Amino acid sequence: MLVDYFLMAVNSITHRKLRSWLTVIGIIIGVAAIISLITTSRSLESTIESQFEQFGANRIIISAKGFQGPGTLSQGLTNEDVDTIKKISGFKYVVPGLFRTSEIKRNKETGFTLVWSLPSENFEQFFEDAGIEIQEGRNIQGNEKFVAIIGARAASEMFSRELRVGDKIEIVKQDFKIVGILEEIGNAQDDNQINIPLESAREIFNEPDKVDTIIAQVKSANDIPLLQQKIEKDLERKRGDTNFQVLTATQILEQINQVLGIVQIVLVGIAAISLVVGAIGIMNSMYTNVLERTKDIGIMKAIGARNSDILQIFLIESGLIGLVGGLFGTVLGTGMALIIEQFSKNAGFLLIVKIEPLVLIFGLVFAFIVGMISGVLPAYQASRLKPVDALRYE
Repeated sequence: MLVDYFLMAVNSITHRKLRSWLTVIGIIIGVAAIISLITTSRSLESTIESQFEQFGANRIIISAKGFQGPGTLSQGLTNEDVDTIKKISGFKYVVPGLFRTSEIKRNKETGFTLVWSLPSENFEQFFEDAGIEIQEGRNIQGNEKFVAIIGARAASEMFSRELRVGDKIEIVKQDFKIVGILEEIGNAQDDNQINIPLESAREIFNEPDKVDTIIAQVKSANDIPLLQQKIEKDLERKRGDTNFQVLTATQILEQINQVLGIVQIVLVGIAAISLVVGAIGIMNSMYTNVLERTKDIGIMKAIGARNSDILQIFLIESGLIGLVGGLFGTVLGTGMALIIEQFSKNAGFLLIVKIEPLVLIFGLVFAFIVGMISGVLPAYQASRLKPVDALRYE
């Protein structure tokens, strides 16, 4: 019996092709938007997690908290804070970092990018622990001063001619020799970054004591909570204030994921509006179908069709419209997510889109349910028609 109902529903849809396709388009747009946004946001979350795993989970990052409110002063980190943390046992190493956005010159060309600096003796170990590899050249060695390691995009795109190992660039009127070029990491900031020794950065930026961030590499991940508390306690006692923050890579990742979760909910909610519009379109189409087929309904009831039979026929039809829209919507949404992946790569961010079967199944089932729900009222109205009134309907 259900097979007969299914064939009747298919016949009804195919006999009203234009109206059916116009109705289906609303569902396609809604499902495509939801699938593409969910797939992209979940892929973004996964990509960020992999980046943090590469960065290293065994790190504690200390930075200035900044302005705390009216009547308070914000004191940034200094070398004294670095010395305080170095006195705490349990760390593989503690390195201060200084970074500035600066003008970079080569011959008559000028570019702007982030200049990041660490103590020269820590570069090799830091890059190794972070999983950063040098594509060409070598690392910065201890006691070297006016040398630089540049990111892959900085080498290939900053100037009209590609930068190579041995070339010189000018930062704040000081020449730096390029000794290494990094492999592509996957995000624009890191790949455009220029790395120089901290001693050189202090000289050219006139920052003899300031520190922007302190990175403490722990020996054992099990000691992270205890060492985090120890840093907070010792810094507060030494500085006499709490204008700093001590975060682990895991905490930073949790904060990012919270923001991404909120953004995902908002975007999916906006996309769902188009699905609601599509559902209204299905309902409108089904009401029109009921009116057009009133006599047919009367004939079916006259020869013994029950209310439940009529109800099932119209529900199957509305569900099929939703399912077809869901099928095309999932294909379109997947295609949109892959296009976003390509755009992100062109923009310098390595977004790896993962197509999850469960998300696609969700899109199909959700569209089918929306179609069924949209057809409930028209189907109920059709099932309640009296045979005599239906046969007399003009």
